[in-house]
Amino acid sequence: MNKRKLGVDVTVSAIGLGCMGMSEFYGPTDETGSIATIHRAIDLGVDFIDTADIYGLGRNEELVGRAIKGRRNKVFLATKFGNVRSPKGEFVGVNGRPEYVLQSCDASLKRLGVDVIDLYYQHRVDPKTPIEDTLDAMASLVKAGKVRYLGMSEAASVTLRRACAIHPILALQTEYSLWSRDPEIEILKTCRELKVGFVAYSPLGRGFLTGRFSRTEDLSQDDARRHHPRFEGENFPLNHKLVEAVEKLAREKGCTAAQIALAWVLAQGEDIVPIPGTKRIRYLEENLDALQIGFAPDEKRRMEEVFPIGAAVGERYHPLAMRALNL
Repeated sequence: MNKRKLGVDVTVSAIGLGCMGMSEFYGPTDETGSIATIHRAIDLGVDFIDTADIYGLGRNEELVGRAIKGRRNKVFLATKFGNVRSPKGEFVGVNGRPEYVLQSCDASLKRLGVDVIDLYYQHRVDPKTPIEDTLDAMASLVKAGKVRYLGMSEAASVTLRRACAIHPILALQTEYSLWSRDPEIEILKTCRELKVGFVAYSPLGRGFLTGRFSRTEDLSQDDARRHHPRFEGENFPLNHKLVEAVEKLAREKGCTAAQIALAWVLAQGEDIVPIPGTKRIRYLEENLDALQIGFAPDEKRRMEEVFPIGAAVGERYHPLAMRALNL
């Protein structure tokens, strides 16, 4: 397994595994198959495992905890706090208050069945709580031995700078892919300046860039992507035309569209670690094979000309969720 440096101090597998869809959001779940996928990932050298306390309302942490039992020393485990949902699953806001940070960490440790979390992210920035107060609480978890490293997700450059002034930040996690290139405007530069690692979530555009969907109806009725703006209505066929360029290059190179999309993210810098999510072993293995795909300068340019910043039609999330980004 190829390795990459995350921030200054940590080396992880060049591709991690996002576990969100194993418990919720992306259609029917299969706990047995998901645990088998995590086991296969570890066997293949994937040591960077990503979850969060809201995925499946805690069930995803429990699933990951069961999967890594007996394999804890082979895993760099990341989870998150801060997004708050009701017992019925509705998003109700963001909480970065110090007391909530401490409570959330203890709850995650219990669900995961571990003594320490390797990387603890603030999932979204709480605009009502000074970032300094949140980071002080997070730093206290490091001092207590409950957390090894701190991270942030979807934070603005100015907020990341303020956070780094309180405590070292190992990584910033933000959506990044061919159709979500906004981090190139500022945040990637800030991360590199501050020596903060960059973790790219949804590097396959929530599966859209794989070319596996030709219409919204290809998604199951309980798949949350049906309600993502880029998958809805007339946006879908417009975005699908973009994907045709990825599929064309994939045919020329004898690989899959997913591998092209993932290889493009990997090619943006050795300090970027993508964490594609899957609950199936065959897609896991397909994703890892993207490590073997190189881009000639003209191939990389070709993709970027088709996917300039802002090329995708529709926002990344619905309006309520968009308001929680880049704070």
